[in-house]
Amino acid sequence: MTEIPEDFPCFPGYETLGDIYCVSFVRDLSPEEVLRRFGVDEDTMEEVAFDELDERSMESMRDDAAGYIGAAKVGDWTVVIEPGGWQIAVDSEIYAPVSRGTEVVSVCRHDYASDTFAYIVDGTPVVWFDPRLPDARSGSDPDRFIEKMRDVGLDPNYDIDGPGIDYPIERSFALASGITGLPFSPDMLNQRFLGAEPLEK
Repeated sequence: MTEIPEDFPCFPGYETLGDIYCVSFVRDLSPEEVLRRFGVDEDTMEEVAFDELDERSMESMRDDAAGYIGAAKVGDWTVVIEPGGWQIAVDSEIYAPVSRGTEVVSVCRHDYASDTFAYIVDGTPVVWFDPRLPDARSGSDPDRFIEKMRDVGLDPNYDIDGPGIDYPIERSFALASGITGLPFSPDMLNQRFLGAEPLEK
């Protein structure tokens, strides 16, 4: 595969989130509503800076899930960050209520399991795959973004005997940018996030 271009649209600050994290984009819902649907202790809701999210989550980490999450409005979308977490991309008990009546685009890095790209509409995964294995997609319409996938180097017809997909997370963020229309400007991190602790399940 070719080198990833320097101007590739990646979510700013993703490199600081560690070995496990999920960054999701929820259309037309407020940060407050997204957090409520996720299932948080509303008494813990407060405004925080982006660089506080990871520290807060590590302080209360639980069973490979985020101990603290943050959400902020960006254009028509709310970005949700789960430092140390993965649930919006993978857990139907979370993504079903979060995506009810709307759509979710999610990029999940998980160094001890598998990475995930998910596009979920009204509780149903439409496109779901491991960015290292873009040929093995699932969902109700797994070919929905084939051309966008090829454009960012997540070609389902990649040479499986070759070196594999390089920069899978960066390419996943580029795909998310193409779907949401968000340019992922560094200014996204200058605003305050609404943070909260998820409820114990």
